[in-house]
Amino acid sequence: MTSRTIRIASRKSQLALVQTYWVKAELEKAFPNLTFEVVTMETQGDKILDVSLSKIGDKGLFTQELEDGMLKRETDFAVHSLKDLPTNLPQGLMLGCVTKREDPADALVVHAKHKDKQLDTLPQGAVIGTSSLRRLAQLRHHFPHFNFKDIRGNVNTRLAKLDSGDYDAIILAAAGLQRLDMSDRIHQIIPSNISLHAVGQGALGIECREGDQEILAIIKVLEDGPTRDRCYAERAFLRTLEGGCQVPIGVNTNIEGDTLTLTGMVASLDGQKLLKDTVIGNSHHADQIGIDLANLLREKGADQILAEIER
Repeated sequence: MTSRTIRIASRKSQLALVQTYWVKAELEKAFPNLTFEVVTMETQGDKILDVSLSKIGDKGLFTQELEDGMLKRETDFAVHSLKDLPTNLPQGLMLGCVTKREDPADALVVHAKHKDKQLDTLPQGAVIGTSSLRRLAQLRHHFPHFNFKDIRGNVNTRLAKLDSGDYDAIILAAAGLQRLDMSDRIHQIIPSNISLHAVGQGALGIECREGDQEILAIIKVLEDGPTRDRCYAERAFLRTLEGGCQVPIGVNTNIEGDTLTLTGMVASLDGQKLLKDTVIGNSHHADQIGIDLANLLREKGADQILAEIER
């Protein structure tokens, strides 16, 4: 194994760095003779904070700068929140490893004045902050009486906006709060019958150059088989529907032995139309399960919903 320094690309946000330094620490334990260094970069998504994500497009919004660094051989691999990694990667790069998943669910975080409330008991007209069209569509479907307002920025910025009274509640990924040691801010884990989570949510994806056997051998020690199979099924579902991360597409997966259950959802932005179905299959054919579910929802009209959103 090489004696050179292995360079890990990461975004500069607090959550990205917590995740990347966790990967670095785990690899240092597994390979005590190797030297790992974190290289931080700012992505387009980190710079543009005054426009909603859905308006600036999402193809590689949080990944492109990191990917360019790998392709130029300035870094060896990049650590991403898997939900931010597009399902179609640039030529020459691959998803080399998927780590064990934290809770992939969405979490409700409330202003102190609502500490005795749950999602279904918040008052009519409550201002709910989310920057995700997926969360927005599903919550509008179930709670049309709320007032939804876009919110951008890192986790701390969003919590500060909530605490200052700009919002009655906000929706965040439970996994991000857990990784930042902010589990105490999780007021309610939103059940999957209300909000299916984002593709890959709760897992880390390690991206590297295609065919780089040396790096693959290193990062594979962090791979979690069941999480990988679940996320491959989810990503195949999203890829087949040709949806980026800024479309109202949600998933939920479960794996028991070799049996993988994938539930998927496509919704209109106003939440009026919501299609949902489930496919069960062998986890060794995770991609096919995702493709089958996408085609099933297409037959029910998913393409028309997505075409309307595109327009």
